[in-house]
Amino acid sequence: MQKLIEKVQSTIQATGGEWGIVLEDLNTGEKWEHHADNLFYAASVIKLPIMAAVFAESEKGNIDIHGTLSLRKEDMVGGSGVLQHMTQNPNLAIYDLMMLMIIQSDNTATNVLIDLVGVDNIQKTMQEIGMEKSSFYHKMMIGDRKVKNELTSRDVGVFLKKLHKGGVVSAEASNQMIDIMKRQQIRDCLAGDLPYQELEHFEEGARWELANKTGWVPGVRHDVGIFSVGDECIAVSVLSCGADDLESRRGLAEIGESVYGFMLG
Repeated sequence: MQKLIEKVQSTIQATGGEWGIVLEDLNTGEKWEHHADNLFYAASVIKLPIMAAVFAESEKGNIDIHGTLSLRKEDMVGGSGVLQHMTQNPNLAIYDLMMLMIIQSDNTATNVLIDLVGVDNIQKTMQEIGMEKSSFYHKMMIGDRKVKNELTSRDVGVFLKKLHKGGVVSAEASNQMIDIMKRQQIRDCLAGDLPYQELEHFEEGARWELANKTGWVPGVRHDVGIFSVGDECIAVSVLSCGADDLESRRGLAEIGESVYGFMLG
């Protein structure tokens, strides 16, 4: 992994800003950490433990993820997502709201799900997963933020590793969450420089997948996920702040390309 580490170090040095990174080979357990305990504003990566909390409440029998919710005009918020642009207030399955929250980072869907399961249950789920330093307090795009949703790359790495091993809520729930993350439509960061994902074969001879979640606000850019190339799997947790927004996106794409190249090797 040393060559990969050197490439990532070179990338973040050239990009500038502050970075928190954890790379872990999920087959061998080999791991590299860089400022893994530094807290970053969570942006939309916080939507991963929100999704886990919804699955947890479903498995307890408190909600039916295939049941529907009616969205109201007052539920609509700005930022990312498509629900705010609907001409009518739709009825959507809870599962579909989770899908929109992850693959399009829909803020309206996220806030409806937060109301559904409650802040306390989201915080409890994070603690049960082992996200010890991270915190969740507020909805998306609403109100003053005297306290912020924050994450460390170590905590996100713990989430990803447990998800891969079937340990977030349950094996069935973990598999469903990974499947949702693989459908991610925001592909301009870790996946930005990689060959088109849905092709069956590449010149390199390896099929790859990335189950990921991005997060972005001005001055903050994250992407976290599980890379798979053949039988190889690496959990990648990259959080950043303080870099130029275009440069941070380029840096994340370089990191993704470096991980992919390492896995091919």
